[in-house]
Amino acid sequence: MRQGSRPVYLDHNATTPIDPRVLDAMLPYFEDNFGNAASIDHLYGSTASSAVESSRKEISRTIGARPDEIVFTSGATESDNLAILGAMEAYKDRGDHMITCVTEHEAVLSTARHLESIGKKVTYLPVDNLGHISIDELDAAITDRTVLISVMAANNEIGTIHDIGRIGRLAHERTVLFHTDAAQAVGHMPVDVRQMDIDLMSFSAHKVYGPKGIGALYMRGSRPMVRLGGMMHGGGQERGVRPGTLNVPAIVGFAKAMSIAAEVMHDENKTMKRQAARMLEILQEEGALLNGDGRRRLAGNLNVCFPGIEGKAIINSVSDRIAISAGSACTTQSVEPSHVIVALGHGEQRAYSSIRIGIGRFNDSDQVEFSARKIIDAVKNIEGINA
Repeated sequence: MRQGSRPVYLDHNATTPIDPRVLDAMLPYFEDNFGNAASIDHLYGSTASSAVESSRKEISRTIGARPDEIVFTSGATESDNLAILGAMEAYKDRGDHMITCVTEHEAVLSTARHLESIGKKVTYLPVDNLGHISIDELDAAITDRTVLISVMAANNEIGTIHDIGRIGRLAHERTVLFHTDAAQAVGHMPVDVRQMDIDLMSFSAHKVYGPKGIGALYMRGSRPMVRLGGMMHGGGQERGVRPGTLNVPAIVGFAKAMSIAAEVMHDENKTMKRQAARMLEILQEEGALLNGDGRRRLAGNLNVCFPGIEGKAIINSVSDRIAISAGSACTTQSVEPSHVIVALGHGEQRAYSSIRIGIGRFNDSDQVEFSARKIIDAVKNIEGINA
């Protein structure tokens, strides 16, 4: 089943379509309620300010935080930068060492490499063939100079879910700050920043059927209260961490998207798990191999390899009927193999032969079945050409 003449969209790890209910919530703040939330001396500004604070409260509720612990940003990439650079600056008297993971999003890895370029020390933990780090190796990597651990909640390419609660407990036992890039996790799996001992968390609206260009950074406000060094300068908005005029329509949309996600998450995940299992069953008939953890993974994520077939060739063959990708949307223009698949120990050829499928809220079983069959047809056709 296709939407008119457009391809079936199966790239929900890259971005999600905006939910119509989210768009409806945003529209008044483009029109009548267009005020600047920092200009509260009149009705326009106070209305905008009230909308922002109401949204902040709703977003905080969905992750177990307090409203004053939410800082609005342009998205998870900016939040990652603010969290990592800000923490390493604020706590430079405590140490100069950060620990992260080799399969992190490029927003974290690039920031870590920048830290190394200015004299900081970074440990990159390896992963096993399912994409998990070793807690024992993490524990052993912590030194008396370690300021921060940054490990993502769920991987954007292979869908593997890390044991964030356990990592958070270890960090707090060793008096180290814990940051997680939760862009793929928030709104798709239960996340409670208190229960999981998270100090800093990055997340974004466009991964949960909200608008692009708006995200948030959770900053723990007590036990311990987290400080960040100033990375940006301007007005005093967002506790001085992220100055600038607030994007009120997007913030309102973000809150609505988070509210909907919290409400439908359980049933939605059941549906997507069933659809993903059916798709995998069909793809395995043609020899597909699953990348990542088959059990502890995001409900709608499938990352599969067809040995001997270029993933890009499959994607190009089906692009007029199905929208799928080779991996991270931030690096799809690169000719390099996926650093995530390579880190699993399978080798570069498997990375080149892999595709990522992201099932979402508005996909139905007919679309999943149709797409799986089209991918199989493409693989068979390519095999015939290569024979």
